[in-house]
Amino acid sequence: MATYKEIFGTNIEVLASDPANPVAGQVWYNSTDNVVKGSVFQAASWATGGNLNTSRNSLAGAGTRDAALAFGGRQPGQSSATESYNGASWTTVNSLNTGRSSLTSFGTQTSAIGAGGYQPSPPYLRTDVESWNGTSWTSVTGLGTARYGFAGAGTQTSGLVTGGMITFPNTSGGETESWNGSAWTEVNDLNTARRQLAGAGTDNTSAIAFGGFTASAVTNVETWNGTSWTEITDINTARLALAGAGIQTAALAFGGSDPGSTGVTGVTEEWNGTSWTEVSDLNTARSDLAGDGPSTTDAFGAGGYSTAITNATEEWTGAGNVTQTFTDS
Repeated sequence: MATYKEIFGTNIEVLASDPANPVAGQVWYNSTDNVVKGSVFQAASWATGGNLNTSRNSLAGAGTRDAALAFGGRQPGQSSATESYNGASWTTVNSLNTGRSSLTSFGTQTSAIGAGGYQPSPPYLRTDVESWNGTSWTSVTGLGTARYGFAGAGTQTSGLVTGGMITFPNTSGGETESWNGSAWTEVNDLNTARRQLAGAGTDNTSAIAFGGFTASAVTNVETWNGTSWTEITDINTARLALAGAGIQTAALAFGGSDPGSTGVTGVTEEWNGTSWTEVSDLNTARSDLAGDGPSTTDAFGAGGYSTAITNATEEWTGAGNVTQTFTDS
């Protein structure tokens, strides 16, 4: 196979702007920026982002690495705080109407759903659902089954929730509900009832749920086709209170804990539609964190519990070519 050098020669191109799709090893001089740049391969990794303003665990999140939303949680009291992220810093915005922890979420930074959760006084398990329009939260139709510690996936108008703690203090369920933007419909249960699991997916017809807790931390993974759940290849590391991102055929599972084994973990696994592969760990091992993202190349994790409740945020970038500016330092 011919090399880049053999095809293009050794002279550095002079370009007014960076090329749209540079190949690995390509080098050019950007005459607008007056710098030499090149395309290099970068392994997938987590990078430190801006800290949440309010440290908390058992919170929910929605959005992308550069446009995220984090809300609810425990600090250790129940929190209604909502924060918006621009890829560098978090800004406090309008709070949830009902503060609670261990709720689930799906959607984007400007269009999200926060559902269910826990409060430390009766009724402990919540059915509350709130919709975010980019400015404020509005209460909408509640869940059919009160729960906390469950998984969510989808969009503000087409979502799915499943599993969770459905009877206080210790009964896990597999109950699944589908959201059409105005009402919830009970559909077929998970094959393995569990709580403190994570999920990802595009809408109420395509989702994936992984990990969680039955009598111990589990590795179970199931996919949803709009009608029923199917057991598929397990994640490699059993854990509960983890986070997820991506879609049914390309997902990330990260963080969590296994009280019977390793405690909190930073393990990150990537799903390619066939198998799970361990990739780069979170920099701060933790459980009960918020996380989301549209793909296996764009995700975030925020807050959670490490050795204490944390406000740390991390940004995930998948493997691929990136443009770097060359300097003499």
